[in-house]
Amino acid sequence: MSLLRNFATVGGATMTSRVLGFVRDILMAAALGTGPVADAFVVAFRFPNLFRRIFAEGAFNSAFIPLFSRRLEGEGREEARRFAQEAMAGLITVLAIVIGFAMIAMPVLMYGLAPGFSADPDKFDLTVELTRITFPYLLLVSLLALISGVLNGLGRFAAAAFAPVLLNVVLIAVLSYIVSSGLAATRDAGLWLSVGVVVGGVAQLAMVVIALRREGFALGFVRPRWNGRMKRLVTLGIPGVIAGGVTQINIVVGTIIASMQAGAASMLYYADRLYQLPLGVVGIAIGVVLLPELSRKLKAGDMGAAKAVEARALQFSMMLTLPAAVALAVIPHQLVSVLFERLAFDAESARGTALALQAFAVGLPAFVLVKVFSPGFFAREDTKTPMQVGIAAMAVNVAASLALFPFVGHVGIAIATSLAGWVNAIALYWLLNRRGLWTIDGPMTRLLVLIAVSAVLMGLCVWAAAQLLAPQLASGSPLVPRAAALSIVVGAGVVSFFGLAHLTGAARLGALRAMLFRRGV
Repeated sequence: MSLLRNFATVGGATMTSRVLGFVRDILMAAALGTGPVADAFVVAFRFPNLFRRIFAEGAFNSAFIPLFSRRLEGEGREEARRFAQEAMAGLITVLAIVIGFAMIAMPVLMYGLAPGFSADPDKFDLTVELTRITFPYLLLVSLLALISGVLNGLGRFAAAAFAPVLLNVVLIAVLSYIVSSGLAATRDAGLWLSVGVVVGGVAQLAMVVIALRREGFALGFVRPRWNGRMKRLVTLGIPGVIAGGVTQINIVVGTIIASMQAGAASMLYYADRLYQLPLGVVGIAIGVVLLPELSRKLKAGDMGAAKAVEARALQFSMMLTLPAAVALAVIPHQLVSVLFERLAFDAESARGTALALQAFAVGLPAFVLVKVFSPGFFAREDTKTPMQVGIAAMAVNVAASLALFPFVGHVGIAIATSLAGWVNAIALYWLLNRRGLWTIDGPMTRLLVLIAVSAVLMGLCVWAAAQLLAPQLASGSPLVPRAAALSIVVGAGVVSFFGLAHLTGAARLGALRAMLFRRGV
């Protein structure tokens, strides 16, 4: 199947999940706003997600998939299955210890994760309670990540990509109940949502387990073993855990600092959700598909094909990411206001969220570039280099957050996150280039410049459309006309970008269609 068709499969599934995620967040904004219950739930949901992305996605995307692909290609399905079962046994053992410790020590851990909440005992206690409810989600979603890695290694991307849809469906149902029952902004709303997270985790895991069984590759439970294969996985996985978790650690650093400002954690959450749409659709799709594809090309010794895969991933990602970043930077307030401003989410919440979104938009291309460049190291079983770069970027993030927060509050955290993203992306590419692993050549540079020019011109079109429809977009207008006006503005952006890209030669529509349906690389 075409590489871009795999990108489209994962990207389309992620788009479905993120659209439902928007519905979820719209309901969440109405149900919780940016008050103490919202802050408590955001931290409670972020804590298991932090460990999930550090222990599961970081380790298994960077270390497990190349090792699994090697065994699948070189030793056959049965050896690959045995390796996956051993990895799963080790993961369950480690997570059982982590979850048990965290459930007991949660009040102490919360002083480290959200120290600012201690000034409000009720808010602090609610956060501890909600986090204890949501923390078992870590085990469920980590197993989901492992099984998804197996499916991706087998060249099956759809089930793993669509699984997050189920979590959003469950949470939308719970939020609908909260709003219709008059529980908005209450303690019960936080409790119901936390239970919904766990139920959604069960549904996601069930989906990928069924898909794996249909592939005839079901994984059984075995006793944890420490052997050469697991030692190699851990050796690669520890740097991968750190490298893959750097972004999440940056977010946690932001959460710690934001806990000092009332409402900051939830405003950053809503802004994060908006820029995560293009990051998820493009960045995650690139990362999920590119790593196993690169691993197979390198295993076969086809360096030319490997570099072609990386080049196509860069072109595809920037063609979608740059216009998205420009749009988020140009009309942040209109997006936030139309999507979230109602009931418990007031105009002040919208203003603070829009400012954070604008700062995040500057870093969006960098976040996606990290997804493009990192597999160039991971596929070669080099997890130390991305780890070292990630640690340097994390230091930049912490220093910039601490320096900016006293002056611009939570917006400084978003600026620091974007700055760290650019440091990470630029350093990774410089190292790839220096080691002769990959270079952006002249034609690709010209193409990227044309894409950037098209995106900037599109931004002018989006801004003009927003000004023309300003009365319809105003916060006092009814929701349906506002949503229709925003749809027109967004549609104008899409049409103008692809039209401009076609005219400038940045992306000929016929060539895009051919790439999407081309088989092979």
